[in-house]
Amino acid sequence: MKHCYGYIRVSTVKQGDGVSLEAQKEAIRAFASHNAIKIVEWYEEKETAAKTGRPVFNRMIANLRKRKAQGLVVHKIDRFARNLTDYGRISQLMDLGLEVFTAIESLDFQSRGGRLAADVQAVVAADFIRNQRQETIKGLYGRLAQGIYPFKAPLGYLDHGAGKHKTFDPERAPLIREAFELYASGDYSQLALLAVLRKRGLTGGRGAPISSSTLEALLANPFYAGIIKIKRNGRTFQGGHQPLISMATFERAQAVKAGKALKKCTMHEYTYRRLFRCRHCDGAMTPERQKGVVYYRCHTNGCATKSIRENVLEDQIYQCLKQVTLTDREIDRLMVLLRGWMRARQKQLNQEAIPLKLNQLAEKRERLTDALIDRLVSQEIFEKRNEALLFQEQRLREREAQISSQRPDPKQARKFFELVKSLASTYISASPAHRRELAAIATSNRWVEGKKPYVEPSDWLQRLGHVEHVLNGGHYEGTFRTSGANLNDIFELFCSERFSDLKRLSLAVSQNKV
Repeated sequence: MKHCYGYIRVSTVKQGDGVSLEAQKEAIRAFASHNAIKIVEWYEEKETAAKTGRPVFNRMIANLRKRKAQGLVVHKIDRFARNLTDYGRISQLMDLGLEVFTAIESLDFQSRGGRLAADVQAVVAADFIRNQRQETIKGLYGRLAQGIYPFKAPLGYLDHGAGKHKTFDPERAPLIREAFELYASGDYSQLALLAVLRKRGLTGGRGAPISSSTLEALLANPFYAGIIKIKRNGRTFQGGHQPLISMATFERAQAVKAGKALKKCTMHEYTYRRLFRCRHCDGAMTPERQKGVVYYRCHTNGCATKSIRENVLEDQIYQCLKQVTLTDREIDRLMVLLRGWMRARQKQLNQEAIPLKLNQLAEKRERLTDALIDRLVSQEIFEKRNEALLFQEQRLREREAQISSQRPDPKQARKFFELVKSLASTYISASPAHRRELAAIATSNRWVEGKKPYVEPSDWLQRLGHVEHVLNGGHYEGTFRTSGANLNDIFELFCSERFSDLKRLSLAVSQNKV
């Protein structure tokens, strides 16, 4: 009786959960019982035979080379022969005396005709795999051309099956957006950012804390800005999914990553780091922690300003934000005047002719493709230029979406004024990170002189401080320095990025997203 190995295989783990493996095993057992063969060990694999380097197959080949069995029984020849490299390894063993049997095919591997038939079947199986691979690739690139990412969703997005766009992961997406914004600010190195994200609770695909390599790949992936880029060959496509960040934020992050922008290594998180300067020497107030208390110090030798507690700075910013108030009556009067302004604003926005510019970019991409087909440009140059055009197109689409969001919508304007009305209370309720961002958006001229801090509202916020006097037609003589603000400046505010920033911060604070 011959002692042989039994080798059974299915292409996927999912397929292995069915009856295919058992069906193969039963056929091999029946064959062995009728041919005086004893199966001394089973080798079961759930991986495609199109790939070389299958671990179970390699272990079996190593044992056969050591003559631990006299032969091998498989269900069909294509169970191990869908790539010619592995078939060649089996063929070499057959030349050394290994006996190979197929359970359901009448192949005599000992005869010349049987070996020839097996060789032909192996070539046919390999060709089948090559054709299948080409058809699969064609299908994948068809999906990519439609803006659909046919692979596993990047961190921060969720899969919804074949042919469907990825959507935001409600838990990870806000943290990844924050990661890009923090990194693009230039205040955080990747190491410092990694510590912040782990503290926030961001995890990788398997639920473990995010790793440095995952963060590095994440920050370089334009998918988050709406562009699909295939890393293997550098090809780029316009994604149909909703971008998590703007193209401007992504490009700022790449500038920081490439060392083209200021980048600091933040070993500790301090709320007002790099926001305050010394009034005497213009030096930065450097934060440090002493016995659990955060101080901001001027380190210039001989300077009159020494140190100040963080809570004193915090209170000064709060007092500054309290100065700007809007009553319900003022908001109502602004809303009446706003409607006519918005109609004029819409005409102005329509003059940008973004659809025409998008059509021009599409024509450029067509000419570039024709140049590639005619071999006027190399594949490498094509990919670089195509990527640049796609990035430009994405920026235009973002501008188009911004214009769309700025169309006459009194509810949005009222919401903006309501946010400003509660700016001081929003600041108090915010987490340290959001508090810092709010201070950067809403204040300016942040100084420390001796032991006394000094903070002014930002220019845009100062304009709102004039609203009562503008509505009443009076001359402004209040706390703010700027005078002569007009309604056009005020109405421009809620169409600006400041409104988007305030909306995002207010929502984050209300949801306690620290």
